[in-house]
Amino acid sequence: MFHTSNGDGVYTTRDADGIFRQFFGDGFSGQQRKIRTIERNLPFTLEELYCGTKRKMQISRIVPNSYGKLITVEEILTVDTKAGWKKGTKITFPEKGNQDPGTIAGDLIFVVDEKSHPVYTRDGNDLLVNQKISLLDALTGGKTLNLTTLDGRNLSIPLTTNIIKPGDEIVIKNEGMPISKVPGKKGNLKIIFNVKFPSKLTEEQKSDVRRALELTMI
Repeated sequence: MFHTSNGDGVYTTRDADGIFRQFFGDGFSGQQRKIRTIERNLPFTLEELYCGTKRKMQISRIVPNSYGKLITVEEILTVDTKAGWKKGTKITFPEKGNQDPGTIAGDLIFVVDEKSHPVYTRDGNDLLVNQKISLLDALTGGKTLNLTTLDGRNLSIPLTTNIIKPGDEIVIKNEGMPISKVPGKKGNLKIIFNVKFPSKLTEEQKSDVRRALELTMI
């Protein structure tokens, strides 16, 4: 609920000028004061920011009735989020905030926030995935990574036979976040590898690894 504190709605003044200012603005200039803007964070999942979404928001705000008495009214607003919008994007509803007698209602602004995701991390228009692979897969390749995209597609990414070192990355073009200002274009998907080394080896395993590595260096 969005409220401004204004007592119990009963107004007393000492003179006619005070009454005029309270209910009709400052003096005779015709310039009405606008109530301050209200901002509220509105969290979205990465899936919602990837695909775009519409969300119904019920708000409560304080406004004067026809007699100048402050009352609480409820409204339903539709927040239309475009695909690719970033954290910090502001959605403004003009004059949907609180209002005092003789003033202009303030604006209501929702600020896009971003929930964390278990697989993907957003970096601007790009998406990052930290992928763990075994030392065997890092050295021999032949593995296929399977990812579910934020819009529900299955993405299969075969690894090459090249050796993968810790911190290496694969860049998949046009599989990142949609770019809201350029319809049809997306950022990149970057897969960053974390190679899992065995915690221990037997003497026989060490000997086998040593022989295999010596062969590759001949």
